[in-house]
Amino acid sequence: MDKWLMLAVALALVLDQVTCRKVTKAQIMGFDWKNCGKPDAPAVLSALAVAPDPITIPGELTASASGATTVELASPLSVTVTMEKEVAGFWVKIPCVEEIGSCHYPDICDILSQLIPPGQDCPEPLHTYGLPCRCPFKAGSYSLPQSDFSLPDMDLPYWLTNGDYRVQGVLSSKAGELGCLKVALSLHST
Repeated sequence: MDKWLMLAVALALVLDQVTCRKVTKAQIMGFDWKNCGKPDAPAVLSALAVAPDPITIPGELTASASGATTVELASPLSVTVTMEKEVAGFWVKIPCVEEIGSCHYPDICDILSQLIPPGQDCPEPLHTYGLPCRCPFKAGSYSLPQSDFSLPDMDLPYWLTNGDYRVQGVLSSKAGELGCLKVALSLHST
């Protein structure tokens, strides 16, 4: 009975924090990732490195990545995100609030087109390395050499700070699951 009471209290604490203030400075520590799709998944991330540890927001980030897809990734391309936060020793699923948390995005191609309208060049360093930033993504291998990024000030919901998180993203098309990625990290406001 104590276990269920603790879980209810933990869930109440997480849900209560959803409406609290926003913070603008944070640190990400202990970033880790892995593929979680089937061994023959069409879309796979093969390498991802980020530095420094901790990552400061706002601040500077260095990243490199490589991956491949054996199929063209074209609209509609959905992503289902499951986000969990460790609260009192339990992993609690974070609900989708203002499109952050455990959310389903029915077509990320539409989102990418809104962020970077067709006809506009891809942002750096993607443009320099000839990497696409909107759908369709042709079948093939993609590689981003070590590159520097500036992380701007951003408002983060208070509930998205101070804790350990697990995030899983599943990429799908009408044909089924294309790939899956799991990320673990600790996030702390400063």
